[in-house]
Amino acid sequence: MIGAGVIGLAVARALALAGHETLILEAEERFGTQTSSRNSEVIHSGLYYPPGSLKARLCVSGRESLYRYCAERGVAHQAIGKLLIACDAAELPALADYARRAAANDVSVHTLTAADIRHLEPAVCALAGLYSPTTGIFDSHGFMLALLGDAEQAGAVLVTRTPVMRGEITAQGIVVKTGGAAPFTLRSRYLINAAGLSATALARRFAGFPMAMLPPTFYAKGHYFTLSGRAPFRHLVYPMPDHAGLGIHATLDLGGQCKFGPDVSGWPTNPDYAFETGLETKFYQAIRRYYPALANGALQPGYTGIRPKLTGPTEAAGDFLIQGPPAHGVAGFVNLLGIESPGLTASLAIAEEVMRQLGIASASLHA
Repeated sequence: MIGAGVIGLAVARALALAGHETLILEAEERFGTQTSSRNSEVIHSGLYYPPGSLKARLCVSGRESLYRYCAERGVAHQAIGKLLIACDAAELPALADYARRAAANDVSVHTLTAADIRHLEPAVCALAGLYSPTTGIFDSHGFMLALLGDAEQAGAVLVTRTPVMRGEITAQGIVVKTGGAAPFTLRSRYLINAAGLSATALARRFAGFPMAMLPPTFYAKGHYFTLSGRAPFRHLVYPMPDHAGLGIHATLDLGGQCKFGPDVSGWPTNPDYAFETGLETKFYQAIRRYYPALANGALQPGYTGIRPKLTGPTEAAGDFLIQGPPAHGVAGFVNLLGIESPGLTASLAIAEEVMRQLGIASASLHA
């Protein structure tokens, strides 16, 4: 297993519970330090994604599994619900389309009038909306700790500060060569590439892998601002998405802190988590469309995150790519590419899909 983000940990857990000796190789000092810890910590319902897509299917099944898992393992979470809103008449057709997608994906939503929205969230100004009761928030770090604990209890071993440098596909298995302070070489029957932002570049360093199967990867950078003072909302509030993201939305953490974001502020060639200056005006304008009472000076710089995407700045968002032996013909090798939102919500279901593509019978998700 390469990568100890939430996806790597979920897959490692599934492999270990199924009785496989599992080694988790992580380049950073700790697990979950990149995309897995730089997000909104939202449990998505699955209403956004095209019916039949992996995102739709795995988000819905993963959400149900995630709520059960959090309850069983004592991971803090709360189904606080979300409002998806249309701020003007031009956005009403898109809102209706998301209602149809929700129905097709078997996701429960309730239509909202302007009066309904004012009742639920008096500070929000909008013409109409959808209410998603199954959207929630949770402690993503606590979730990763629980996954790692399950994996280690089943015999998995996490090795940090151990980047994978290259590898080779052979008739005897998949050879992996690591770097770091104590480099080593190993041969494995299975290799799951869950390296997140580096997954495509890493796959290209495996001799014998069909390189024509690997798509380009783009990096979409987003910023979050935190709101000073008491949160004005009880639910998550999302404007209409754009082609690259879900819009600058309002989320709450388990402590009640409100934050806004992410935007899509750039497409860097290499991941860069520096917080850029000069974004305040854009954020104030976007947020005041639905929260007009936002006071000057209320936003404080928060943090940034980067999504690995398989589609570029001018293209519609693509699907997950879980690329196993049925696609590329390399026995035991699975690439997890373009795992952006709702990857956190879908992580347990993604692990099940990896197991399916490898032909490995899974133990119970809640063993």
